[in-house]
Amino acid sequence: MKPIETKQEYSDYVDKKSPNSPILKNCFNAFWVGGLICSIGQIILDFCLYKGLNQTSATTVVSIVLIGVAALLTGLNLFNKIGKFAGAGSLIPITGFANSIVSPAIEYKSEGYVMGVGGKMFTVAGPVLVFGICSSVLIGLIATLFM
Repeated sequence: MKPIETKQEYSDYVDKKSPNSPILKNCFNAFWVGGLICSIGQIILDFCLYKGLNQTSATTVVSIVLIGVAALLTGLNLFNKIGKFAGAGSLIPITGFANSIVSPAIEYKSEGYVMGVGGKMFTVAGPVLVFGICSSVLIGLIATLFM
């Protein structure tokens, strides 16, 4: 095989070696798994409201339960399998946030609880939090100024 010399040759080589992604199937899986997670959250919310909790307390319970279950599934190495199957459908809801905290904590546990778990826990979620908070403040300022 002759060496690759141009960007076009490299692009052709990558296209030939890369498998095609089943986009429609991936979108469908993300849609129904994300919908299932949200439906489970709605069932928990309705149950909490039925038991007499107010709206604020019920939504807090839903968040805690979904985060706890996602953290547990991450610890049992099941969430990664769900994420591989459903993609963004499992990562976009609050369950993805739990996974982004627990995964680095598990990975760096061998480095100790302070420098490993504590120091590396937010390596994935940290940038998401920073940019999410900054963009929400910016949008809030724009909304306040123009509305």
